[in-house]
Amino acid sequence: MIRLVVGLGNPGKKYERTRHNVGFMVVDELLKKLKVRVYTEEGLSHLYKVNLYGRDVLFSKPQTYMNNSGLAVLNLLEEYKIEPEEMLVVYDDLDLPLSKLRLRLEGSSGGHHGIESIIKEIRTQRFPRLKVGIGRPRDKNKVVEYVLSPFEKEEEETLARVLERASLCILRILEFGLDESMNFCNAQV
Repeated sequence: MIRLVVGLGNPGKKYERTRHNVGFMVVDELLKKLKVRVYTEEGLSHLYKVNLYGRDVLFSKPQTYMNNSGLAVLNLLEEYKIEPEEMLVVYDDLDLPLSKLRLRLEGSSGGHHGIESIIKEIRTQRFPRLKVGIGRPRDKNKVVEYVLSPFEKEEEETLARVLERASLCILRILEFGLDESMNFCNAQV
């Protein structure tokens, strides 16, 4: 049972609509659906507490910057006595096209620095994650610039559908569990 949903991103206006912040965007989309606006600054995160499906669920947007996301995650897991397998991490994935989501129960970082930081701090790869495709840049030497750039105007419509589907995926996970949600979450948007 998922008790904590962590959207990865970088804090601040400068990064708000960038590809690397799609984890924040998914959490924002879901919180908007749930009409939740109030958060506390706790555990190095903006932390939203929601009662959903008869239980309390935490939504976190770490404020540590992407490469130190593990510090915020470890803090919340310890503070709220949450096991890694009770946490869902939502983040951008270069290896998936923008129209694709992929739900995984565990795995390596795949080179994602935010996930690397989480694995390093909590000392396990065994936590569920929802990868949100952002595609790759044409020039493989410009990955950093690409992930820190905003989505193109022609991508906005697809992005809106992806954020909607990802937020519905998370709601489904919270209501029915990970296994029951796998097919729904892994479908093309």
